[in-house]
Formats: sequence, C-alpha cells, structure tokens
Amino acid sequence: MADDETRTLSPAPGTMTDDSIEAPTGVNPDGTGPRTDGPRTDARAAWTTRLVLVGLVLAAINLRPAITSLGALFEEVRDGLHMNGSVAGVLTSVPPLCFAVFGIMAPRLARRFGPAVVVCAGMVAIAAGLLLRPFAGGTPGFLAASALALMGIAVSNVLMPVIVKRYFPDRVGQMTGLYSMALALGTALAAAATVPMTDVLGGSWRTGLSMWALLAVVAVLPWLLLVRDPSGRQDRQTAARTQAEEGPAFRITRSRTAWALACFFGLQATAAYITMGWMPQIFRDAGVSAGTAGVLLAVTMVMGVPLAFVIPRVATRMRNQGPIVAVLGACGLAGYAGLYFAPAAGAWAWALLLGISNCAFPLALTMIGMRSRTGTGVVRLSAFAQSTGYLISIPGPTLVGALYDRTGGWGLPIALMAGLMVPQIVVGSLAGRDRTVEDEAGMRD
Repeated sequence: MADDETRTLSPAPGTMTDDSIEAPTGVNPDGTGPRTDGPRTDARAAWTTRLVLVGLVLAAINLRPAITSLGALFEEVRDGLHMNGSVAGVLTSVPPLCFAVFGIMAPRLARRFGPAVVVCAGMVAIAAGLLLRPFAGGTPGFLAASALALMGIAVSNVLMPVIVKRYFPDRVGQMTGLYSMALALGTALAAAATVPMTDVLGGSWRTGLSMWALLAVVAVLPWLLLVRDPSGRQDRQTAARTQAEEGPAFRITRSRTAWALACFFGLQATAAYITMGWMPQIFRDAGVSAGTAGVLLAVTMVMGVPLAFVIPRVATRMRNQGPIVAVLGACGLAGYAGLYFAPAAGAWAWALLLGISNCAFPLALTMIGMRSRTGTGVVRLSAFAQSTGYLISIPGPTLVGALYDRTGGWGLPIALMAGLMVPQIVVGSLAGRDRTVEDEAGMRD
C-alpha cells in the first residue's frame, strides 16, 4: 500500500528532521520534491536529481567488488601471502569489522560535511584501497589497504538510505530497490569476471584485484560534480550550522525493534560474508574448477539483481514483513542442506537458493526506512542497525575458517551456517512488525 509507505516514511508535519534542516537548494524544506519558484530553479533541481540518481547507482555498484573479487581469488591470495586457515578467516572478518567501526561515524560526518561529501570521499577511499592492496606487500599491508577501501564502503553503506530519504522521499521503496539491485549487480560482476579478467591480464592475482579500482574512479565523478554544485555547497553549510543545534531526540537503544533489526542485519551479514568469502572454496574442494566456482558465486550474487528490486517494493506494501523473512530463511536452510549432502552434484541449485536467501539484505535496508518515521530516525536507525549488525557478524567468517582448518572439511562449518539461519528468522520476524523506533523509544513530536 503506497499510503502506508508514505505514512511510515515521511516526517510528521512541523517536525524538525535531518531532511528538513539539510535540504539542498532546489528541494523543498520538507523534502517533498523540487521547488517551483522559477525555471532556473526547476532546471537545477532536475539536474541535481539526475546526478544523485546516477551517483547512487554507481556508488552501489562499488559497495561489494572489494569483497567478492577477493573471494574469487581467495586461494591464490592465501598462497601468495602465505596465510593459514585461521589468518584467512580473519581476512574474511575484516569487512564487517570495518563496517561496524567506521559505519558508526557516518551520521556525525554527514552532519559535519553533508552526506554527498562523505559518499564522495568514500568512493575515493574505495578506489585508493583497491589500487594499493595487491601491491602493499605482505599480509599487514594487504589488510591495511583493504581497510581503507572498506572504510569508504562503510560510510556509504550507512548513508545510502539517508540519501534516498532526502532526495526521493516519496519513492523510498522504489529507490531502495534500485540501489540494492545495483549493489547486487556489482557483487555478481566482480565474482564472475575476476578470474577470467585475471587470466586475460596475465594470470597475476595482484593485477586482477587492482583492476576494480577503475570502477570506483568512475563512481567518484558524479559525486564530485554534486558537491561542487551550489546546492551541494549549501547542503554542507546548512549541515554545519545546524550541528550545534541538534540534540539527541531519542535513545535508539531503548527500542526493541531497533535491537531486533540490528540482530537480523548481523545474522544476514554473517551468512552473506561467509558465502562471499568461503563458498567458492567449498565448491573447489568438492571438485569444481576455480572458474566455475567463481561463476557459481556470481549466480548467488546475481539473484539479488531482480529480487533486490522486487522485495523492497513488496515489503513496503505489507504491514508485517515476517512472511518474507521466513521464505528467505527457508531458502537458506535448503541451500545449506544441499551444500552439506551434495555440494558438487547440485551446485547450481544451491547457488540459486543461497542467492535468494541473501536477499535478506535489501529487505533489512527497506525495514530501516519503514521502522522509522522521521529523517532523524532513519539516520540513527541506519547507523545503529548496520554498525551493531556488522559487529555481530564479525566472529562468523573467522569461526568458519578455524573450523575448516581444524576439521579439514566443510561438514561442521556448513552445519554452523544452517544453525544461524534459525535465529535470523526469529529476529527478522520481530523486526518486521508494524511499529516505529521513535514510538518505542518514547519520542514525542
């Protein structure tokens, strides 16, 4: 129901929100759309909207290649850097750790400099990190350069829902689906193309990984234009002026829904990063070639392209998203069962099922918007749910690597993955209930 989406996601009349106090030139103060006080303003507003749309899609495409390109060449990187299973498990835990640590800084940075500036800096960090990490020398340098790229991803992760809320307040479900679809496309592209591209470029994993920096450089351009635009400059000035005036409107930690959503986000992130980091190795150990294992990971990731567009639109038309959570969880359980009993024989089916299950990510992003009714609520819930969630997800990939190293097989690690899917369904169903964090935290308009 479109009315429900508008009711849930739009600020209350007269409420001072991040959207209203930081609206850029060419956008109404209440965030409802472009101003109509003259042809020049209309043209500028249309230009800004198109630029944000392009920037949003390009940024989303760059939010996962740093991870899935590494997954496709994980064995070569491990051998090249002389890692054992436990150290490799730590490497797969670096993404959620960086997302948790740096993601919590995003709201403060956005208030200080404006969201567009922070996302632009994030794209620069991604490009620099991807270019440097293959040639940094040794595991510590590789980890440090990876952390730089992941820092850029972390702040952009948190601010994507904020930018959608600000520039497209009446199309939150549609735009969340669009950038989730672009994110899935970038994830799948890196998983499928990294091995063939590495072979074409001479077979060096260092060259194959560094090439993804070029895609991040392209993503910098629209954000650079946006922050140099007069509307972008005014957005930063307004954010700086209002920083001292903003106080804590409510405590997000008082909301049970916020905690449920954070746990749901953490468990789905655990499953996603275990899948991206270890699934190609599971297939390769079962006798699948390296190239095919990369394509299987790409199939898992590419399932998010159509479903990431559909699921947010369906979710915003439901008062309770619990049934969607249950369906996605059931697909995950079926996929893990297949990996346990017949990893090579049914590889394509398991990749498809796990791809469907991984669409819990765009669902979680959509629920961030639906479980908050003000701009301030979106910013705080996004930062809390994602940062706390990524903290929760840190032990998973490391534990899988340690179990694999200790047992020499994938039976116990896959059983662990399946076991974590059960609490994911439970907390996701709790987070899907029709309520807002502002009401639960005692906020009053």
